[in-house]
Amino acid sequence: MGIKVNQETLQMIADLSNARGASGFEDETVQAAAKHIGEGYTTEEDCLRNFYMYRTANSGNKPVFMLDAHSDEVGFMVHSIRPNGTLRFVALGGWNVGSLASSKVLVRNSEGKYLPGVIAAKPVHFMSASEKASAGAADISSLSIDIGAVSAKDAAENFKIRIGEPVVPDVTLEYDEEHDLMFGKAFDCRIGCAALIETLRRLRDEKLDVDVVGVLSSQEEVGERGMKVAVNHIKPQIAICFEGCPADDTFTEPYAVQTAFKKGPMLRFMDKSIICTPRYQRYALDLAEKRGLMAQASVREGGGNNGAIVHTSLDGIPSIVIGVPVRYIHSVHGIASYYDFEATVKLAVEIVKSMNGDIIKSF
Repeated sequence: MGIKVNQETLQMIADLSNARGASGFEDETVQAAAKHIGEGYTTEEDCLRNFYMYRTANSGNKPVFMLDAHSDEVGFMVHSIRPNGTLRFVALGGWNVGSLASSKVLVRNSEGKYLPGVIAAKPVHFMSASEKASAGAADISSLSIDIGAVSAKDAAENFKIRIGEPVVPDVTLEYDEEHDLMFGKAFDCRIGCAALIETLRRLRDEKLDVDVVGVLSSQEEVGERGMKVAVNHIKPQIAICFEGCPADDTFTEPYAVQTAFKKGPMLRFMDKSIICTPRYQRYALDLAEKRGLMAQASVREGGGNNGAIVHTSLDGIPSIVIGVPVRYIHSVHGIASYYDFEATVKLAVEIVKSMNGDIIKSF
């Protein structure tokens, strides 16, 4: 499974993954996107931190094809400072709480600096038998963030901690070239953001029958809030939502695996939030087969995504979700593959290049 890695593209993935952008605080993600979009696109940003990228070759009289990926990551917010100087915090998005204890995090202070901390649970030495028995079922309220302060006054005055500030995992992307493995944070959905931007870059000089607009939408992890604004701003006739989607090949019965690692993007027929436009979904899967491109299909019983907002907006917008498989999303560390990233971009490019008004109407 040889794959040639473009170092500039890998750096873009790293910059997006490393960006500190919990829901509502996506500024660094937007900055990374603006750095990498390159020529051929004009950009704008709204007050929700939605970031729009318009192809300068757009004519203004063709169907609008929206490419979306959400720019936020699951994170936390400082709720209050406990008397002993540790921080009480709340979740921004849905976490695998059992994976959090002992994780290193970064806490933004009132000066905008990100300070290191550790998510702390009561040491096993001090646990009762009942606490030990239920340790794997901990919830957020039983955890603290320890930044090393010795009192609430110390945390507030010397560390300059205040409530309402964002917290993100302290993780820097690493790439194992020999085995094509990217270890990092926020692949849901920064790997999707990178795939979107790379798709836009490859479409820059193509002659298309659609006008292309990309959007990195905010606050998806807390209820697809940014997309509620973005879809009305762009008013597309068709859409692809990029995702970093949970790989299922390490814990699912072999017959039921639908999002395997290093087997290309996953296109879901449904999850609990959307039934993707059936004719469009089949069109994309058939096109992948016709072009000899890797793709997987799935039926999901849980999960949700921006497509849920898009496909029921305006007069109804044909929508599909193309996801890069990621192991262990919604935890501090994830694993992704450049092979799957590249396969996702190739399919998205072919879908956009093939699209026209008549095909859109047929959906």
